[in-house]
Amino acid sequence: MTNVSETYPMVQREVDNAGATLVAVSKTKPTDQIMELYELGHRDFGENRVAELVEKYEALPKDINWHFIGHLQRNKVKYIAPFVHLIHAVDSPRLLREINKQGLRNERQIPVLLQYHIADEESKYGLNPAQPAEIFNNESPSELKGVAITGVMGMATYTDHDEQIAEEFGQLAETFRSLKQQYFSETAAFKHISMGMSGDYPIALQQGSTMVRIGSLLFGERD
Repeated sequence: MTNVSETYPMVQREVDNAGATLVAVSKTKPTDQIMELYELGHRDFGENRVAELVEKYEALPKDINWHFIGHLQRNKVKYIAPFVHLIHAVDSPRLLREINKQGLRNERQIPVLLQYHIADEESKYGLNPAQPAEIFNNESPSELKGVAITGVMGMATYTDHDEQIAEEFGQLAETFRSLKQQYFSETAAFKHISMGMSGDYPIALQQGSTMVRIGSLLFGERD
């Protein structure tokens, strides 16, 4: 079993040195393990199930930044809309519109990332990086008053070939630059490239990641 108090400082130092944010992926993990990291000063945690996220939000300190990192169903957005810090996986225009609606209903702009499919795997969700602006459906992002689009997210292929992983992360970084230039050049909040997990985050940091999502390296393998 991983010793969080020993592993965390090493990983956090590496991520800090790259100027990135570490999201500790706490899905399926009990609250006492989350609190162990919390007591070390960590505040950014990631969950991929709405019910589990709501339960942990209600049970744990309110200064935690909760990241939703999984595939999000539109009918469940309302449950996390009042408090979620960042939704990482907006992969369709309909989901973006629903988050916008719930943001307006809760009188806040919900920060989101646009998820792009960069992996050589059909099982992963995401938008087409060849048409990065297609999600806006002919409407300007500035018209969406209930969301704050703060960057992009993607997952590389699960492979031992580092060159392929680097190329896929590089494609996401290029997608970010394209969107920044075309739509968000005057938007300081559009600054995040969320890519990199326990097995490939060093490569992601080299390719310009500003946010890595690390679970098993910190908490140990899940049951």
